Amino acid sequence: MRDADPKPSDRWGALLLVLAVGSLVNGIWMLVSPGHWYHHLPAGVPDTGPLNAHFVRDIGCAFVTFAFALGWAWRVPAWRTPLVVTTAIFFVAHAVLHVHDVARGLLTSDHLLLDAWGVYAPAVLVVAAAVAQLRNPARPREEGER
Repeated sequence: MRDADPKPSDRWGALLLVLAVGSLVNGIWMLVSPGHWYHHLPAGVPDTGPLNAHFVRDIGCAFVTFAFALGWAWRVPAWRTPLVVTTAIFFVAHAVLHVHDVARGLLTSDHLLLDAWGVYAPAVLVVAAAVAQLRNPARPREEGER
């Protein structure tokens, strides 16, 4: 087995794959139909201000980019540490921005619950994966090693 092949029992890899697929679906939705995403994402997005389709697509590009990084991290464990840590920076910054908007009164406190699954949970999960990678980084397999 080459170092590009994830092990079937790799729980962190499975989590990265799930996060990659979720980010990809969200990003593509934002790119293809920003108005639909804006009005139908169950997170109260219209509470943040008027729709700016260009801005929604910009952020959609970020989600597609991080979906690619997470998918790459899933597929090639030797690259996980930098890919997952970089993705964690974005996910955490995104979550902090949401908390900040509630703290400064731009959004009501019910947004903390609205954002729990779509913003905070992915941030916590990718940070957990990043910490796991930093504690025990994957190493490339030597030729002939199984």
